[in-house]
Amino acid sequence: MAAVQWDPFDAIEQDVRTMVADPRWSAVPAHTQAQAMAARLLRTPDGACWLFGAHARWYRHEPSDGEWHLSAPPADQTVRSAAHAPHPAPAVPEPLLASSADFSFDRGSTQAFVGPDVPHRIVEQVRTLLDASQVSRADTPYVTGPLRALFYADVPATVAMVWGTIMWCAYAPAFDGNEVLLSMFGEFLSRPLPGDDWVRWLPPTPLEALVEPYAESHGGAQGTALRLAALAGDTARVLLPDPRFGPRAAALLAMVEPLRARPWLDHAARDAVTVRQAWLARCPDELRGAVLADTSAGEHFRHTLYDLVRALEFVSAHGADPRAVAASLLAADVHAVAPGVAARLYPWMDAELRQTYYVTLAEPRHPLRGCWPREGEPPAALRPPDRGSAAALLGAGYATGLAWCRLTGTPPPPRGFPTSAATVSCLIDERDDPTPGVPGTSAEWIRHT
Repeated sequence: MAAVQWDPFDAIEQDVRTMVADPRWSAVPAHTQAQAMAARLLRTPDGACWLFGAHARWYRHEPSDGEWHLSAPPADQTVRSAAHAPHPAPAVPEPLLASSADFSFDRGSTQAFVGPDVPHRIVEQVRTLLDASQVSRADTPYVTGPLRALFYADVPATVAMVWGTIMWCAYAPAFDGNEVLLSMFGEFLSRPLPGDDWVRWLPPTPLEALVEPYAESHGGAQGTALRLAALAGDTARVLLPDPRFGPRAAALLAMVEPLRARPWLDHAARDAVTVRQAWLARCPDELRGAVLADTSAGEHFRHTLYDLVRALEFVSAHGADPRAVAASLLAADVHAVAPGVAARLYPWMDAELRQTYYVTLAEPRHPLRGCWPREGEPPAALRPPDRGSAAALLGAGYATGLAWCRLTGTPPPPRGFPTSAATVSCLIDERDDPTPGVPGTSAEWIRHT
C-alpha cells in the first residue's frame, strides 16, 4: 500500500480550527493571536506565504507588494507537500485573524439549479406560501421597488416578496428552464425571464427588493409591513434545507425573525436606506459572509472567485493549475461581455492571479486561451468528471460573473456568461426535468419567441 503523503495545508487548517475552537481563544489579545497565527504560516516554493484565517479561508502574501490577498490555496500535491514554515514570517494583520464565528459559518453549496433541481418538498412548500400570499386583503399593496418591472402592475407585494426571497437567497440564480419553482410564478410575470430553452440566467436580486416594500408599508400600515417581513422569513425557512439557498436564507431569517417578537425594532428607521442598515445590523457575525454581496461588492467578488478556483480543482488531475484556469475563464467572460472594465478588477486579485488574467486578455495566442469555450463547448480537459462537479462549476462561474458585473456596474448578459453557458452542455443530458403531464411543470410561458 502506498504511503499517504503528508499535506502541510491540511495540517495547518486543522490546527487553526482546533486552536480557534478553544473557548479561551476569544479572550487572547489580538497581538498574541497574531503571533500564534504567524507560527502557523506556510511558504511555498514560489516564495508566497499562506495564512488560514478570517472567513475560514486562505490568504496569500505577495513578496512583490507585501500585501495579503484572499486566495484559494494551491491544488498541486507536489507544491503543497513542499510548503514549510517561513523564516522570517511576515506580520499577520488583525483583520485576517480567525474567530470562532468564521468557523461556524456553513458556506453551503456553489451548485446552480441546473442538473440538480430544487427538491420537490421545498417546491411544494413554496407553492403553499405563494397560494396563501394571494389571499385578497384591502391593505395589501401592489408590488413596488426593484421587482416592479418584472411583474404585472396589479400583482400584490406578497407574491413579489416570495419571489424576491427565493432569488435573494440563491447563491447563483441560474435555473433549469423547466424548473417548477419558476413556472409557478408564470401568471404574475409581465415579461419572459432572461435565458434560453435550457437555462434561465436570472440577475442578482438586491436586498433592497425585500426592504423597499416593507419600508413603504412600514410608514403607513405597520401590520402590512410585518406580514411582508413574516412572509420573507417563512419563505427563507422553507429554503433553508437546500444548501444552495441555506447561508443567505439563514442570514435573512436573522434579520427579519426578531420582528415577530419585537415589531417596534425598525420604528426609528426613516426610509428604506435606514431599514436596510437596521436589517444588516441584525445579521450576526457568524453569517456576515452570506451578506457580502450587499455590504462589499469587491470582497464578494474575491470570495466568488475563490469559489471558482475550488470548483476547478478537478483540472489538477490533468496537470493544470486551477488558479490559472480560473483567471483564464474570468478573462474569457470579461473579454466577451465588457472588455472595457477589465482593468477595474485588478485591485481585487493577488499579483499572480492578476498577471495571469492580464496576459490572457492581452495576448490572443496565449496558451491559456485554450481554456476558453469554442462553439459553446468547454475544452475536453475542463469538462467536470461528474454531475455534481459540473453543477458546482456552473454555479461558481455564474456567481463570479454576477459579482464582477455588480462591482463594475455592468448589466449581466441575458443569455449567461460564455464560460458558465458552456458548462451547461455538461449537464443537458442529466437534468432533473419535471415529469411530463404534471400540472404546472411546463416552461412554455418563459420561452422566448
